[in-house]
Amino acid sequence: MSGTSLERKPTLIPVVAAAVYDGEGRLLLQQALPKKRHAGQWEFPGGKVENGETPRFALCREIVEELGLELVQDQLEPAGFAEEAGDPALVLMLYTARKWRGVPHPFEGQKWGWFTPEQAFALPLAAMDRKLLEQLPR
Repeated sequence: MSGTSLERKPTLIPVVAAAVYDGEGRLLLQQALPKKRHAGQWEFPGGKVENGETPRFALCREIVEELGLELVQDQLEPAGFAEEAGDPALVLMLYTARKWRGVPHPFEGQKWGWFTPEQAFALPLAAMDRKLLEQLPR
């Protein structure tokens, strides 16, 4: 190694999201806020996995912070993942959530709604979320 110091920076950011289903089989989606990476596009709710967190813990934390819903951590089922190139790249891990408590409230001011898969496909979805939606069973 040469005498220059190397700066460590993340090459990828692990991100988690939830395909939250209601009793009618609809999915909860939210619209990304301005100044966010996917501003204006619809996406599954979730966020970054922080250092020291497991993906499931991070997902439960993010959903409480964003929407006030309590997911049942041990009932989350892995549903797929997608990648997005960039600096840094994103790796999005999607989990399905069929058991949860609470009423959605947009604590960050984002728009949200319940959508059938067909309605969701008609929305301007972030590319990774569209890919993941395609992987979900219908």
